Amino acid sequence: MAILATAMIPVGAGAVVDTPALNAYARARLADGDGALTIAVDGYAQAMAADPDNAVLALRSYRQALEAGDMGLALRSARVLDAAGVLPRDGTLLFAIDALSRKDWDGARHWADRLKAEENFAFLAPFLTSWVSVVDGPYVAPLADEKSQFATLTGRYIDEHVALQALARGQQAEADPAILRALSLQTSTQVGLRIALAMRLTALGRRDDAAALLNRDDPALIAAKAELATNRRISTPALTPAQGFGRTFARLADDVGGGNSRSLALTLARLASFSDPKSAEMRVALARQLALSDYSDAAIAEAMKVPRGSVWAAVADDIRISALSQSGRQDEALAVARETVAQPDATAAQYLQLANLLSDMKQFGPAVDAYRQAQQRLAGGVAPWSLYLLEGSALERGGRWAEAKVALDKALALAPEEPVVLNYLGYAQVERRLNVPAALALLRKASALRPDDAAIADSLGWAHYVSGDARSAVPVLEKAAAGAPDDVTVNEHLGDALWAVGRRYEARYAWTAASTFAEGEAATRIGGKVRGGYKPELSAP
Repeated sequence: MAILATAMIPVGAGAVVDTPALNAYARARLADGDGALTIAVDGYAQAMAADPDNAVLALRSYRQALEAGDMGLALRSARVLDAAGVLPRDGTLLFAIDALSRKDWDGARHWADRLKAEENFAFLAPFLTSWVSVVDGPYVAPLADEKSQFATLTGRYIDEHVALQALARGQQAEADPAILRALSLQTSTQVGLRIALAMRLTALGRRDDAAALLNRDDPALIAAKAELATNRRISTPALTPAQGFGRTFARLADDVGGGNSRSLALTLARLASFSDPKSAEMRVALARQLALSDYSDAAIAEAMKVPRGSVWAAVADDIRISALSQSGRQDEALAVARETVAQPDATAAQYLQLANLLSDMKQFGPAVDAYRQAQQRLAGGVAPWSLYLLEGSALERGGRWAEAKVALDKALALAPEEPVVLNYLGYAQVERRLNVPAALALLRKASALRPDDAAIADSLGWAHYVSGDARSAVPVLEKAAAGAPDDVTVNEHLGDALWAVGRRYEARYAWTAASTFAEGEAATRIGGKVRGGYKPELSAP
């Protein structure tokens, strides 16, 4: 292992790297590959201690330290990289947070200038300098340089910073229009911003205005509103520059998260947690990004750091349950989900999460009960079509078709133009050979609304076949197979339809494709058709 590591750590001319550094590096790389953040960062820290000026090692250490949350190692590694002229652009953000946390205002201004020069995160420089000016005057509001290519990005976040800074400075008249702009110009609920603003308005004696900001159907906002109603005295210190500047990173993480930007989103969320390490909101933002990056254990650990009495506790539970389920720890996820609904103030969202988990675990009876509990807890007792669809699906999969039909009909009545409802209700009846003409009409409508959906095309084609019109079924099923070439059900349906119209060589080809991924009873049934051709007892369900 040490020999392998030697090739992985380039050193300067005449430099000697001793065996402990090599072994520590090798252990860290192995742990890194396995997603074991704590073990990996410990190995990198040991290697850095033995070879403190190695830039290649520092880069590995820097990235891993950010992911694992070791700010000290991240800073040490960043200094080595900066000295070598290869500091990643987000390293400047780390140095800025460090300066703010140490109240080194001149240092923070230096890093703001560096952000402008490096350009990648130049749109954040106005926020950094304005937060410094809140405490080290004279105050300068964040402004977007209209000549800059980053003006639009800066403008996206200006109003929320102006509002928070105005409240920190006691300038309520200045804060009010900025609050309105910040919340009205965004498409999302802005849960964290609403809570931050509400707590500060409460501290200024404006409880009614604070409550109005919290009047949304969101677990954290509901909890914050309840806290506001029950606690007559809420003391909320003004945001520090580090906390104020760091809020932007959590916002950015949500904005850029997903797909190829997961690594950047996780880095930003970690920087947000460095800026305000005691904030439950930042902890939740970090846990969410860790889960999205498949660091389930780390996400669970972060979520568990959120105090039970926090307004963010329900959100943390949600992330924890999802991460446990994602990592295959279904029983633990179920135990936590049951704990959440055992609370007297359990919400519809918490029952919905329990129900989905039970449904995934094929515990359909308890899932139905949980879906119905969710419906009862919705404001006004009016459930959306999606909740009736989920209930109907659990009932149908649990063998309770008569009840399932009632729930699915409710979903259809609420969403008559929703393709997923039309498809589910139509196909469920075709499978049972019930009301086939009516089901076919539903599926024709679903296909017209979503013509490129392979699953809907399969349902429609199979409905044609079941109704006795195999010739109409074939072209529709061929289209479905082109859109989902690896789908077992689609290929089996196509094979049955091709056989019925006399295209038997092609039918066997479709069945063979289906058999490649088939399991259990389906594999036995399809294999029989591949070997001996179609027989009525081998028909697809």
